Amino acid sequence: MARTAVLCRVSGRVQGVWFRAWTQETGQGLGLTGWVRNLADGRVETLAQGDSSGVDEFRALLWKGPRLAEVREVECAPAEPEPLADFEVRY
Repeated sequence: MARTAVLCRVSGRVQGVWFRAWTQETGQGLGLTGWVRNLADGRVETLAQGDSSGVDEFRALLWKGPRLAEVREVECAPAEPEPLADFEVRY
């Protein structure tokens, strides 16, 4: 199975609305590994890696986010996979 990784930056109202926890749960639910963190400019950045269909679904779900989020933009680019065993929240 091919392993794919993407680095995404999500903008809008995405901090203080449980976006990181939602992203972690979503990634884990899709069988992905990676990480998510807040950026100083108000965006959320996330690396997701796994099978290409799971990564594609993850990217699509970022546009929705948790109930209180208001996603305005999702920018994703291919990334190098990292040796991760889980999907973690970084601070």
